[in-house]
Formats: sequence, structure tokens, C-alpha cells
Amino acid sequence: MSRIKTIIMGAAGRDFHNFNVVYRDDERYEVVAFTATQIPNIAGRRYPPALAGRLYPQGIPIHPEEELESLIRKHRVRQVVFSYSDVPYAYVMSRSALANAAGADFTVLGADTTMIASRRPVIAICAVRTGCGKSQTTRRVAKILGQAGLRVVAIRHPMPYGDLEKQRVQRFGALADLARHHCTIEEIEEYEPHIERGAVVYAGVDYAAILEAAEREADVILWDGGNNDLPFYRPDLHIVVADPLRVGHELAYYPGEANLRMAHVVIINKVDTADAASVDRLRENIRSVNPAATVIAAASPLFADHPDRITGKRALVVEDGPTLTHGEMTLGAGTVLARKLGARALVDPRPYAVGTIAETFRKYPGIGALLPAMGYGDEQVRDLEATIEQVPCDVVVIGTPIDLNRIVRITKPTVRVRYELQEIGQPTLDTVLQGLLRDLTRRLEAGAVVA
Repeated sequence: MSRIKTIIMGAAGRDFHNFNVVYRDDERYEVVAFTATQIPNIAGRRYPPALAGRLYPQGIPIHPEEELESLIRKHRVRQVVFSYSDVPYAYVMSRSALANAAGADFTVLGADTTMIASRRPVIAICAVRTGCGKSQTTRRVAKILGQAGLRVVAIRHPMPYGDLEKQRVQRFGALADLARHHCTIEEIEEYEPHIERGAVVYAGVDYAAILEAAEREADVILWDGGNNDLPFYRPDLHIVVADPLRVGHELAYYPGEANLRMAHVVIINKVDTADAASVDRLRENIRSVNPAATVIAAASPLFADHPDRITGKRALVVEDGPTLTHGEMTLGAGTVLARKLGARALVDPRPYAVGTIAETFRKYPGIGALLPAMGYGDEQVRDLEATIEQVPCDVVVIGTPIDLNRIVRITKPTVRVRYELQEIGQPTLDTVLQGLLRDLTRRLEAGAVVA
């Protein structure tokens, strides 16, 4: 019987994971290509033989998604597997129509098929959209677990934008590891806050091997999700963050609704900045699909290191890149703080954008008068630096989770914005985690959680 020719659509993350756990060693299938979108500079590479396994001695080519139809026809592909996140349902079904019309079946793999079981307890932090507040939620959970005396290791959703073979298993225990692994700005935004708090972070490409390494130094695995993707590991506790500033998206984006339906706990974040009607509507939407979930209300209060630099000044606001691009947010922490502290104006960076930053604005015209902290490679980091330099402003407000001054040279005064999760009322994450902590403590004392 001939093998089923398959294409996996992705964005250098979920696609590789789905291949590794479902297709890599299955002789019924022949994955002829990956396609790539969302992230620049990932097409044109090859999934290497060392990762692809014995059935793929030449590796697997990665093509731009724009070539999907021609690839289906050229290779007589029978199955297309959609494997990336944070996209509206209409877009997913449009890709399905394209694949079906070209002669292929269209498949979306479920959570049970792709989640790996761990020997350690797993707490997963996911979301219904990117930019909901996963990062501060993950930090809050890690703090509670650490205060209970547990060794917490965070495993981050993949962002392998470099040499895939070298990135198979990556461990980040110190800031120096960020440079050693040649991390992009997006990677640094996710890893640095954990490292600064003394936590170890793993990431990479092969998440079975990553889990095996992390289990050796952890009492608890903390899955730090990306976009609105599903967990790669089967969680003992599944926490999902929702956003009242984008109410309705939790029921309209893939695979965010699946996360919402699977959640044990749903956090409604940003209740301090959203109107009450939106919060109520979001709560109703949560109950309509997951009435058993525990719902926690939370805020993400903002802090600035030099607030006096903003008042009355022309501010350039730099926000988290993915939140503004495929996350479709039109503001972030930097914008909220700049307005709150009385900036005279928010300067529009678009007329001054250069190179790949200008291309980002053309691809995502809805960003508006904000600068996304894009840094996928040295060229884009240089373009980001040049754009900031050219904008006529008095102060640069850094709304990303990292110290951008370490990555790019900024000659103007800067203000760094920080934010943490703060639960409002009851229940809280402390109360939700108590049962799990008691059970884990008993298991550790009894030796049931083995090294």
C-alpha cells in the first residue's frame, strides 16, 4: 500500500511537534513538506534528518504557505494537517477549502492525540488569544509553587527560528544562555522574566526529549503556552487566560475555544481596564461552553521605572510584537501607561519605519501608531534600532516584558513598563493550587514522585 502523502501547515512550532509525536515513525504516512507562515525567515529551510528520523534521510523541506496549492498538486498530496494557532475560524476553513479543492483531505489534530504524559505533575498555562496575559499568570503560578518549596521548571512553547538541529533541546538557566542560543527578541521576551526570578526554562523542537530533561530537575512542570495553542503535555491542572478587551474571540479563534472548553480554571484578566459589560459578557461565554470551570477575576497592574519621563512628553510606545501582529491588539501595557501618565502625544512610527519593520506594518496594517518589538534575526533587530532612532520623540516607552536596551541601542530616554497578575476577590490562584500542592507534597514525602 502506498504511503499517504501529507503536508503539515505550520509556523515553526506546533507543526514540528505534531510531526514528532504523530507522523515521524508512522510508515503509513509520507510528509512531503511543511509550510510556514506568521513568522518571517522560517520558510526555505529544511527539517533536518537528525530530527525527522529514519523515514526521512533527506529531511523535509519547509515552503511558504503561499505555495500550498501548488505543492498539493505537484506531490499528489492526500492529506493537509493544519498545525498552527491564533487564527480565526474563517481563515482555517478557507485553508480547508483550498486543500479540498486541490484534492486533499484537511485535518486538525486533537489534544489527546498530541499531548505527552509526564512523570511529574503538569500545570498548563494557556489562553484564548495571544496577549491575554499568559506570561504574568505563569510567573504568578511559579511564585506560589516556589514559595511552597517545590522545584519548578517551565517548558515554553516552541520558537525554533534558528538551527533546528542545535535547538532540539535548549536549557536556559542564566541570562548568558540567551546569547549562547542566539535568541530572537520574541524568545527573550518569554525566557528572561523566568530567568530573572531564578527559574529554569526549557524550549526547543523535540518536546519528548525536552520533557525527559526537565523532569530530572523538577518537582512540577509548568507548561508556558504560546499564542492560544493547546498544551503539548497532558496537564493535571489546565489554566486558561481570557481577555475582556477582545470579548467574543474566545469562541471564534482556533484553537482558543478548545482551550476554553478543556480548562479547569479560566482567568478573566484586565478587569481593571475593561468595561463591566464586556467582563459580564465574557463570563457568560465561558459558562456557555464550560460551566464546570473555576473562574478567577484578575488585573495586571502596571509599574514604570521612570514615570516622570512620560508626563507631557512625545512618546514612542514599543509593544510586544506578536500581540500587535497576529494577536490583533491595538494597544498594550506601554500604551495604557503612557496615556495614564499624561504623555503629550503618542508618536506614529510608521512614517519612519525601515526595512523589515516597514514590511511588518504593510503586512499588519491594523497595528496603528505603535511599534512592534520585532526581532526575528539580526537584520530585523538592526531595522528596529534604526526605526526607533529615526522617530522624533522625547521618550521611548518599552511595553515588552524585557529590557530592550540590552538588545538594541536606544539614544533617547526610556521608560520600562512591568506588569504582574493580581487576582481580584475570590477564588484566587492560591486557593485553586492548594489541593494540588497538598497532593504533591504527600506524593513527594511518600516517594511516589520518583527521580
